[in-house]
Amino acid sequence: MRIIRKRAYARAGLLGNPSDGYNGKTISFSVKDFYSEVTLYDWHTLEIIPSQYDHGRFRSIYELAEDVSSHGYYGGVRLLKATIKRFVDYCTAQGIQLHSDNFSVRYESHIPRQVGLAGSSSIITAMLRCLMAFYDVEMPLEIQPSFVLSVETDELGISAGLQDRVIQAYEGMVYMDFDESQARVKNGIKHYHYEYLNWAKDLPLYIAYHTQLGEPTEVFHNDIRGRYNRGEQEVVSAMQQFAQYAADGREAILANDLPRLADLIDANFNMRQQIAKLPAWQVDMVETARACGASAKFAGSGGAIVGTYTDEAMLRTLSEKLKAIGSRVIAIRPTS
Repeated sequence: MRIIRKRAYARAGLLGNPSDGYNGKTISFSVKDFYSEVTLYDWHTLEIIPSQYDHGRFRSIYELAEDVSSHGYYGGVRLLKATIKRFVDYCTAQGIQLHSDNFSVRYESHIPRQVGLAGSSSIITAMLRCLMAFYDVEMPLEIQPSFVLSVETDELGISAGLQDRVIQAYEGMVYMDFDESQARVKNGIKHYHYEYLNWAKDLPLYIAYHTQLGEPTEVFHNDIRGRYNRGEQEVVSAMQQFAQYAADGREAILANDLPRLADLIDANFNMRQQIAKLPAWQVDMVETARACGASAKFAGSGGAIVGTYTDEAMLRTLSEKLKAIGSRVIAIRPTS
């Protein structure tokens, strides 16, 4: 019996987000403390096994209401089904005949839900890797992020950008340029310019997330998308500025200019705060981190934050102060 296990890791947007959905530029990195894993093995029928997030049994009506408030209405089964369907479509378009063996598949996620660390796309990415291995299909790396995004946007109607999917496909730290001048098409799928950045061992990054609170990504993105599409100048200009922060951040990272990087991280959040009304608890996380001397901005759109610190003493203070408001801090080490 073949047993295939594939993982995809959480990510944090360091600079430029949320401009990835608006032909901007971003820098993102992998967070290997958290991951989703998909396990696929030979079976006599095609079977998708629900996980803990797909259950339909509750102790009371109040437990159901609390579960929906915390995790939304959907688990991961729809993500697996949509990935499989889209994979079949891709292979058909490429003239690839898939063998007739069936499989059973299950997933588990160890990524905090709804805090903007890209849990949903990690499940799809891990599922895609399992399918490629099971059917011995090679999909070029540069188009895998766009494939994953199409599962979410075209199959499921989820508002999203490419950033999360790029870093989960490539891993490490990546600079991304989504300007249309960078667009290329391979196997009928559009992709952009993705560049690995040298992740210096002494680059002091952290992430922090609230252990109780979170917000689905769609809550932020849908409002901004509508304003952008209507041509609201404040939002259009902000997306251009976010992209510039990422371009400048690339130069700062290559030059190992940590003070400059910290300034850009803070500026990125300040700009975001100008164009969106943010929940008080999310702003409190950023302000608490900054009061410790750290830089801070949102890691995504759900409430996790990311930034830099100067030394271990600051990291300890940061951990203590954020813990006092219900948040956990994790120091991020270089990975590839």
